Amino acid sequence: MKIQTAEFVTTVGLDSRLPVAHLPQIALVGRSNVGKSTLINALARRKIARAGGAPGTTRLLNVYRLQLAGHRGKLLLIDLPGYGYARGGSAADRGFDHLTQRFFHPDRHETPDRPGHSGPSGAILLVDARHPGLESDRDALAWLSALDVPLVVAATKIDRLKPSARRAALRAHATALGRTVLPISAKLGDGLPAFWTALLELAGA
Repeated sequence: MKIQTAEFVTTVGLDSRLPVAHLPQIALVGRSNVGKSTLINALARRKIARAGGAPGTTRLLNVYRLQLAGHRGKLLLIDLPGYGYARGGSAADRGFDHLTQRFFHPDRHETPDRPGHSGPSGAILLVDARHPGLESDRDALAWLSALDVPLVVAATKIDRLKPSARRAALRAHATALGRTVLPISAKLGDGLPAFWTALLELAGA
């Protein structure tokens, strides 16, 4: 997929306005350190996202805009705070939950002076190829499935596994999650064409 422009737009905190745009919004959901920032940079083909210094340090929602070539229009990638390593204790956990709830349920949380966010067009759950069956990933999938939003699951860091181990890992993920899992390597580009196809389908582009 060719990209005309790719840029970081803004960050959203607990009391900030959610992104308002008449563009498809695709949420990236995954454990801290699953490689969301690396994937965003691979999709953009340049560094527009910066990974946190330690797992669980990013507590903001980060918004990126991609303009696609071939008159396909624009879309927003929404990098949600990672789960699994919430630093700061239970207060941080509640903050993560509140921000995520605001994004997926704007009608419940936005006030008349902060209208406009329409929720995501779809979500992508990213799991680490090396660690199938994690309870936190299963919980995240169940939560997203209950929201009834179009959903794709992809396994990152497939390059960290030997070729002989990749197929077994993907089968284990599919068994644990009960659905097909796309293998990707943001570092090497493996699986990105199929991932782009799924992403564009979610965005309706």
